[in-house]
Amino acid sequence: MSPLQGAQMVQTPIQLYRYLLRCCKLLPNTAMQQHYRHAIRQGYNSHVDEDDHERIQLIIQRAIADADWILDKYTKKK
Repeated sequence: MSPLQGAQMVQTPIQLYRYLLRCCKLLPNTAMQQHYRHAIRQGYNSHVDEDDHERIQLIIQRAIADADWILDKYTKKK
């Protein structure tokens, strides 16, 4: 299960970027939110020139799965 509704609707890198930033808002404290926002921005910048559609879809799937894992990890600690 994805952390937010609409994960299956993410089809483009910019949609993924916005989705992941919304996921950051669910993290428990500001330091974690800033850390993961920075990591998301770096990941976006490093893959912004990707033009292979299949590769983009793999990146999107993996990023959503990673966001799910991270949110699950930090929400279970409570």
